[in-house]
Amino acid sequence: MRHIVLVAGLLLTGSVLGAQDTQVIERGKKVYTAQKCSLCHSIDGKGNKKGPLDNVGAKLSEEEIRQWIVNAPEMTKKTKAERKPVMKSYEKLPKEDIDALVAYMQSLKKG
Repeated sequence: MRHIVLVAGLLLTGSVLGAQDTQVIERGKKVYTAQKCSLCHSIDGKGNKKGPLDNVGAKLSEEEIRQWIVNAPEMTKKTKAERKPVMKSYEKLPKEDIDALVAYMQSLKKG
């Protein structure tokens, strides 16, 4: 009986975390739209096709995505990115918006 309760508790916790993750990702989508990221980037063919982000979650770590958002000029130098114009930094966004945008970008994985 104890095992059933434990398994049920783990399943419930997992679904609560899943719902929280979904909410954060949805917030990230809204930040992406509000900041007009699609002027320079595309997802699923929508936006500027010169900067596709479709598989960014598989290519970059969470920290690398965060650094691209908050310190793009430094990441441009570090990675020797040649795309013009250089991405501007969004370090003044609220932390919750940055976290949500990172979560959204991390969710973009072909699979």
